[in-house]
Amino acid sequence: MKKLLLSLVAVAGLVYGAQAQTEKGNFMLGGNVGVNSTKVDGAPKADFSFSVLPSVGYFISNNFAIGTGVGYEYDKKVSNKTQEGTFKVAPFGRYYIGLSDQFKFFGQLSVPLAFGELKATDANGDNAVKLGTTTKIGVELAPGFAFFPTKRIGIELSVKGLSYENYTLKAEGTGAKLKTNTFGLNADTFAPRLGVQFYF
Repeated sequence: MKKLLLSLVAVAGLVYGAQAQTEKGNFMLGGNVGVNSTKVDGAPKADFSFSVLPSVGYFISNNFAIGTGVGYEYDKKVSNKTQEGTFKVAPFGRYYIGLSDQFKFFGQLSVPLAFGELKATDANGDNAVKLGTTTKIGVELAPGFAFFPTKRIGIELSVKGLSYENYTLKAEGTGAKLKTNTFGLNADTFAPRLGVQFYF
């Protein structure tokens, strides 16, 4: 009887440990970092981009968190003679569905906003000259999986999924605006992203 009782307590502890990360009142802290380098034939240097977006979220109910990310993105396309740096804010809502003791599926809806500058460079990617200011407003639905090796850490793999973005370039000097609207659900948007979250 004593062994049975201890076994039940141990199982209950495992189940509690798996659910404790996403309980109401908890916080999650994490984000993602991305780096990419692509060499285009004929270009003197490789195109280079990186992004960093730390984020924090709060569970307003079991398995449902709201929060925001704040970060920076840089994209230099030597092949296209352009360079862009943007400050990014990305409020989000995320819902988890438990699959097992250590795995959970999640869906995240975010509204990324980015504000920056577009510059023109020479053929070597140097001597950047400001072309104008840029504004990006979007909506993104990203599904993913979280693996919890411990109670406090979640390792995530997600894809961009469905996305919409409105891009506006306001030309330097003239103030003329060029707008582009993009809706995505294709091979490029399904590049997997790896992240780590800390729960407390």
